[in-house]
Amino acid sequence: MRAVVRLIRQSQAAFQRQHYYHSCNLARRHRPLVYSNLTPRPPRCYEKLAVFGLPNLETSRALSIDAAKVSTEDASRAGPLIEYERRIAAGELVDGDMCQVGTLQELQRLYDELVASADACKLDRYSASEKAGRSRWLWSRFMPQSTYSPVKGLYLHGGVGTGKTMLMDLFFDQLPANWRKKRIHFHDFMLNVHSRLQKHKGVADPLEVVAGEISDEAILLCLDEFMVTDVADALILNRLFGHLFANGAILVSTSNRAPDNLYEGGLQRDLFLPFIATLKERCVVREIGSLVDYRKMTSAEQGSYFVGKDSSAYLLQKFQQLIGEHTTARPQEVEVIMGRKLKVPLGANGCAYFPFEELCDRPLGAADYFGLCKNFHTLALDGVPIFGLHNRTAAYRFVTLVDVMYESKARLLCMAEGSPHELFDRIVTVADAQQMAPRTSSRSRRSDDLDLCVDNELGFAKDRTISRLTEMNSKEFLEHHTAMLTGKDITEESSEANAIAR
Repeated sequence: MRAVVRLIRQSQAAFQRQHYYHSCNLARRHRPLVYSNLTPRPPRCYEKLAVFGLPNLETSRALSIDAAKVSTEDASRAGPLIEYERRIAAGELVDGDMCQVGTLQELQRLYDELVASADACKLDRYSASEKAGRSRWLWSRFMPQSTYSPVKGLYLHGGVGTGKTMLMDLFFDQLPANWRKKRIHFHDFMLNVHSRLQKHKGVADPLEVVAGEISDEAILLCLDEFMVTDVADALILNRLFGHLFANGAILVSTSNRAPDNLYEGGLQRDLFLPFIATLKERCVVREIGSLVDYRKMTSAEQGSYFVGKDSSAYLLQKFQQLIGEHTTARPQEVEVIMGRKLKVPLGANGCAYFPFEELCDRPLGAADYFGLCKNFHTLALDGVPIFGLHNRTAAYRFVTLVDVMYESKARLLCMAEGSPHELFDRIVTVADAQQMAPRTSSRSRRSDDLDLCVDNELGFAKDRTISRLTEMNSKEFLEHHTAMLTGKDITEESSEANAIAR
């Protein structure tokens, strides 16, 4: 019976894909070119590429018209490309980004291959093996086998705010509910891996056991913000994913860095290089070349990011408005991970207040920040400094904190010494440093910025952090945050979200 149902689903998907490609052909014959006001005319090479399967804007507009007639249920069966066009037609997404359309072609390719090979990939959670990870590992001692997936995954990389996460989430949301799939932030994924390794300490190869557990739970892994900065992570990734891929795992990930640039300049990088080769072998690498940062296309600032020195009293006043005039915030202690406790200077009604030093000048990491965001939906951070060579470690922690808060959809209320751009002015990549004016007889070392921090990883990460701070301070983000807390319609919560700006 299950096999009959699966055959019917595949037939429906095939019929709708045929209808979609037929629509594309009709569009090429009858539709004039239409360009969005937000997007310049694309290079002529895009128009030529359309002949070989990459949709051009003519196709995109025709699809939007057709997609407006497609129900949500039908779109969910057709895949990410039709759903993308439906959202454009409904006004939920900005129209006209050829780079996103090209990336969606790859996501649609992956979706179609997964649907066609669902049985071979063992995606159905109900027909998959129910052996526990340790039992699976013991069984493999007697019956060693490798079952690489017949379908290659996808590695999306590109600049900040270009829509990588949105596109991956759109793809993930179209996948059948009965598939073994998981969507998780890379930081959170690695924390989970290290936690499992602790549990299996003493086993001959704990990484193989952990990989077995992960692939039993989810054969399709969607990892957001793939970024390797920790030497401990770098040293285990090759063996971990070697086992995962051998178990049939399929990886879909997003990153700001191309595979060859991952962990660039890191300690013992030579031991990390085999992982890059494995990644490129098991995934199609796709760059989103858009120059648009969609996070910065939000509305004007709403007043959750304040600039000034010695203004703690003002931030505390705003914090009090959030928790309620008649509520008293008190010191708290919360559990963040594996029994570890974190002291909160002031907390009440899901809001916590911290001086910057308490969160970013102490030996804390992503695990602590994730735990904090599970206990508090809003963090008030006082005294964010200008970053440079003298506080590079604190800058790394601040970047991680913003990443975790953004992923957790938490609200940030902060008092900083400068705008997001000014905070990172002294953080540059090696390439940026080389482009600076060379020292001459008239420009001595004395005139150099001694606090300039040349750091490739931090230099790349700062653009993402600036972009996210900008979006987190927008009207749209605050409205969504408020609606998420109350469960009400966003329009009903607009006035409440703006209360912080008064």
